[in-house]
Amino acid sequence: MKRILIGRPRKLRELQDQRLSKLKALPILSSDALSSVAYGYEAALAELAFAGVAGLWIGLPIAALIVILLITLILSYLQVIKAYPGGGGAYAVASDQFGPVAGLVAGSALLIDYTLTVAVSVSSGIAAITSAFPNLLPWTVPMCIISILVIMIMNLRGLRESASAFMWPTYAFVFSMLVLIVVGFFHLQHAGWRYPTTPHMGSLPKDITLIVLLRAFASGCSALTGIEAISNATPQFRDPVIKNAQKTLLWLGLLLGLMFAGTAYLAYIHGLQYNPNVTVLSRLAAVNFQSGFFYYFIQFSTFAVLILAANTSYSGFPLLAALMARDKFMPHMFMLRGDRLGYSNGIIVLSTLAIIMIVIFNGQTNALIPLYAIGVFLSFTLAQTGLVKRWAKMKPDGWVWRGAINTFGAFLSAIVTVVFSVAKFTQGAWIVLIVLPLLIMWGLKVRKHYEAVANDLRIDMARIKPCPHKTIVIVPIAGVNRVVASTLSYALSISDQVIAFYVGFEDDAIVRMEDKWEQWNTGIRLVTARSQYRSIVRPLMRFLATIENWEGEPDHVIVAIPQFIAKHWWQNLLHNQTSLMLRTILLYRKDIVVTTVPYHLTR
Repeated sequence: MKRILIGRPRKLRELQDQRLSKLKALPILSSDALSSVAYGYEAALAELAFAGVAGLWIGLPIAALIVILLITLILSYLQVIKAYPGGGGAYAVASDQFGPVAGLVAGSALLIDYTLTVAVSVSSGIAAITSAFPNLLPWTVPMCIISILVIMIMNLRGLRESASAFMWPTYAFVFSMLVLIVVGFFHLQHAGWRYPTTPHMGSLPKDITLIVLLRAFASGCSALTGIEAISNATPQFRDPVIKNAQKTLLWLGLLLGLMFAGTAYLAYIHGLQYNPNVTVLSRLAAVNFQSGFFYYFIQFSTFAVLILAANTSYSGFPLLAALMARDKFMPHMFMLRGDRLGYSNGIIVLSTLAIIMIVIFNGQTNALIPLYAIGVFLSFTLAQTGLVKRWAKMKPDGWVWRGAINTFGAFLSAIVTVVFSVAKFTQGAWIVLIVLPLLIMWGLKVRKHYEAVANDLRIDMARIKPCPHKTIVIVPIAGVNRVVASTLSYALSISDQVIAFYVGFEDDAIVRMEDKWEQWNTGIRLVTARSQYRSIVRPLMRFLATIENWEGEPDHVIVAIPQFIAKHWWQNLLHNQTSLMLRTILLYRKDIVVTTVPYHLTR
């Protein structure tokens, strides 16, 4: 089944072939940012909804400020790609400029963001379908889970395979958005650049406060998530790596800015207010194309790109987790490449966490968005602040204007982070504000553990050499049979001190065992014990404790456990798994070596 779903294993030398061209990298690494056009501006409108039509014009200056921040971030991450071509984005910048703890903060924030990106993208994609087909609303969560599993399997097959499969829906979405904008402005021109539904620009409604404006700006900034993905995954590009990554990021900035600004302006012109049941993009498509073919093309392309926007996280999360594991902040299992040369453990863990988020929040995009942007904008802030420090320290050509751009970007990103944390606190942001410190503390614990293990295992090669040890082998037995004979033969091959240990539940059983043992006449000592509570483990543990008090205590005590292996898997269900229980308990006993001696049955 694994071979059918995942494909044949690849050799390590094929890793170079998995790198991406610009044509494939743009959809695979930018689908998150591009797809946020579908919900970013709508999230800002949701904060202004209570003001009605009178508050719609406020969305335009907010959208303009978001586009300015987009330009700033693009310029910043172009510099990150050049300065840190090894990937890692904000994690690499913060680690280099502020130390490993700051890097851990940035990395932890990005890991949370990547997880939420999958949950938000998939739930948004399903929302696009349920907007067109309301009868599917009760099936939101199952459809989300199935979508995540499909994306997981495609990514387990390898980066190039997922890029080849997922690139066309992303380009179809970009095409549909550009057509929507062109057609929208064409209709607008014929209407005299204004519709009867177009709201009047005027003064702020009295209920609009500064905190409301900041919340709307922060919510709209969810359209900027995913911009850092290209810098995080720079090593995934073909040579020349830096130039290809920078060109792809520029394409992303141009397309995202055009689509976001265009759809925001058209939404204002048509006077579209926030509706929790039907997306702004769906109503904008309906206004321009009614219920014709292109309306459904936009809906399905939006659904596809929002689902596939999760794929950006599948490129970033495993690579970032591998970099953090290299620095001992994450378990080393994240550094292991799977059969198809991807970081499979990271892919599987990301899918599991995203499914958990979908189930907890019932697949509701607006419930997930308050959690969504805190992590990514915290990483934006750290990355740009780190670049300011880098330019001030290195003073390259043009360092003043570079520093000014990064300072401005860091300032706006910090505002978004604080506003999200405060304004969205009761709507779920508190979860991230608790999980993030816990993840940081866990990362520090992991690093401390690895450092302790390294110190514990470090060897003085001049003083410590392998040498023979005095060994005694204990063989727990349940009778006299072939598997016991095989195990005792193995025990005699590694030590001349072998003891067979038998636990009986009744005195008669012990006597019968002793008589049979004497009749067998192996020359191996038999020790018996009676267990009134029908436990094999307790008498064995007591016996092992007595060995430690023997005169001439052995250096190694080996417990060789006999185990027969049934011919068919289902036959194992018919037998007691005593050996498994013994192995599990003895494994954590200090100074005891546990070995299993299998005997394969033929029937």
